[in-house]
Amino acid sequence: MKRFWLLRGLKFLVFVSLAVFLFSYLVMSLWNWLIPDLFGVSPISWVQALGILVLSKILFGGFFRGGWRHRKHGYWKAKMMQKWEKMTPEQQEKFRSRFAHRCGWYPPEEGSVSTDTKIDPA
Repeated sequence: MKRFWLLRGLKFLVFVSLAVFLFSYLVMSLWNWLIPDLFGVSPISWVQALGILVLSKILFGGFFRGGWRHRKHGYWKAKMMQKWEKMTPEQQEKFRSRFAHRCGWYPPEEGSVSTDTKIDPA
């Protein structure tokens, strides 16, 4: 059984290494094909392409929990649903109309006063 896991881990390691090499090579090739002619910079090596991949993963993808786009999305949605369920139908309608007015979905109702209106001091 131990040999099975060792073989499986070795296959995984080879696959990940191959994927990293291929993605780095792809980034290097695209960079060297496009960027020097467009911006007048020098071509990059495979190691520099790997650095660009790691840097972009840190900045845009994150290494944990799938990146910045996915963090706490489910938490926010669940919390908002809990608040929504506690609201009365009148409060829900008021929330909808204020949200729509602030986002510019339709013109405000006549006679309505917005709390975010700024007064010009002049």
